[in-house]
Amino acid sequence: MARIVECVPNFSEGRNKEVIDAIAQAIASVDGCSLLDVDPGVSTNRTVYTFVGSPESVVEGALNGARMAMQLIDMTSHQAFEVDLHRSTSSHIDENRSTLILGEHKRLGALDVCPFIPVQGVTMDDCVQCAKIFGERAAMELGIPVYLYGYASNTEYRKTVPQIRAGEYEGLAEKIKKSEWKPDFGPAEFIPTWGATIAGARKFLIAYNINILGTKEQAHRLALNLRSQGRGPDQPGRLSECQGMGWYLEEANVAQVSLNLLDYRQAGMHTAFEGCVNDARELKLAICGSQIVGLVPLEAMLLTADFYIEKENLFIVGEDQKIRLAIERLGLNSITPFDPKTRIIEYMVGDVEDGPLVSMSLRQFIYSLGSRSSAPGGGSASAAIAAMGAALATMVGWLTYGNKKFEALDSQMRTLIPPLRQAMLDFIPMIDADTNAFSGFMEAKKLSKTTPEEEEKREKALQDGLRSAVEVPLNVIKTATKVWNPMVELAKIGNINSKSDLQVGARSLETAVWGAFHNVKINLDDISDENFKKQVVHEAESSLENAQEKCKEILKILEERE
Repeated sequence: MARIVECVPNFSEGRNKEVIDAIAQAIASVDGCSLLDVDPGVSTNRTVYTFVGSPESVVEGALNGARMAMQLIDMTSHQAFEVDLHRSTSSHIDENRSTLILGEHKRLGALDVCPFIPVQGVTMDDCVQCAKIFGERAAMELGIPVYLYGYASNTEYRKTVPQIRAGEYEGLAEKIKKSEWKPDFGPAEFIPTWGATIAGARKFLIAYNINILGTKEQAHRLALNLRSQGRGPDQPGRLSECQGMGWYLEEANVAQVSLNLLDYRQAGMHTAFEGCVNDARELKLAICGSQIVGLVPLEAMLLTADFYIEKENLFIVGEDQKIRLAIERLGLNSITPFDPKTRIIEYMVGDVEDGPLVSMSLRQFIYSLGSRSSAPGGGSASAAIAAMGAALATMVGWLTYGNKKFEALDSQMRTLIPPLRQAMLDFIPMIDADTNAFSGFMEAKKLSKTTPEEEEKREKALQDGLRSAVEVPLNVIKTATKVWNPMVELAKIGNINSKSDLQVGARSLETAVWGAFHNVKINLDDISDENFKKQVVHEAESSLENAQEKCKEILKILEERE
């Protein structure tokens, strides 16, 4: 598995296309960096860049972007909007006067914040290390002050971006002189053209804006209801792990409740959106969709879809349809088109990739099975047959659901189809997993055994390889066990016109379990752990017996149906 870190630097320039493009090119030019998104904001005078790569690559990409920004961004001429009667370059609300003062996005420096986020094959500690390496090198090469935040910070009062950014660029000249605000890296002095940079490690943050057909003051009022800190210690907001403010997006002519969802599992987009809709209704304000800035995790989109599926009692199981539902319910196309292929991070980085066998055409797979090679073999074939068996049962479910003739069975099909379909999906990666496990065992056999240490290392590798070779077909058996009961129920009530399809499906699944059982058995012989062997044999034998009984029951039910 590739080691992937995401980096989302925010640069204080959102209007000058030449500068924005130059920073993008500097990042993209680093070998191993994939620039996924560039999101400039004219109103906020800020551009968010999103790129991924190995830990080493993303650090270099961030540094390259900072080097270019040092040449092209001058904070002494960084423009601010002047609104209301109070002229300010910060965004805050004066609760005493109920007057909103809004300028560009709050910022501390030219490269304002530079977070590193774990995506795949890396830990949060790896990202902390990225932040520290970046901070140290940026301070050394560019001579800039760098503060650490999030998981990279060990100081409680310097854990969050708002804590460090308090006072903003304009207050930094005095703030940086104080001992408690000495930077983690670089000089404790104000650099007028740069300011300071905040680097850290964090979980995936979703920058999520909800569109309001109203004023910036009204949007900010809604934001105060939602954000964790609310209006102060005595009036906390409703959402946990949420930062927020209101502003006006000039280019779209709408106000926005601008939120940072710091943990989408605790407070998701749907929670924020629905809360905002309810509050807006009380104020007689219209909500006009929402906007995701940058990328979003697939899981966050699916959690949103699942919320609306449950709320509206919908029956949607396909991932693509769930994504479409989430886009529609949140109104994610309201500002700019939301393309899942370019906005969902897993789709961008290829996190979900098919293995080589699954990627073959059916003809190629059969040719591969029939070649002069022991892999792929019976284990991969069993997994493929199991997937086809579950797929046929799923098909019968779909041919029953939504059919006027079987309309009375819709609620039962809603229960039966999901486990059948999920099993079908679960079997697919097992096709490659079985061959990979066998390959791992064969690689272990090639290890040297000239010394006692090498022999011990080789034996351990062989035992690990054999366990893997057992566990994959055992997973085929376990997954098949989950399918039998819904398949029995489907045999009783499913579309009788698809009787032969379900018969083939049941026999296929039984054959797959039989094949997986014998793959388990042959690999158990050389495993030294007798307790493990005894436990696996008992589970595999009982599951095979259950499969044979269930298959017989299904075939009997179908044969007796008219």
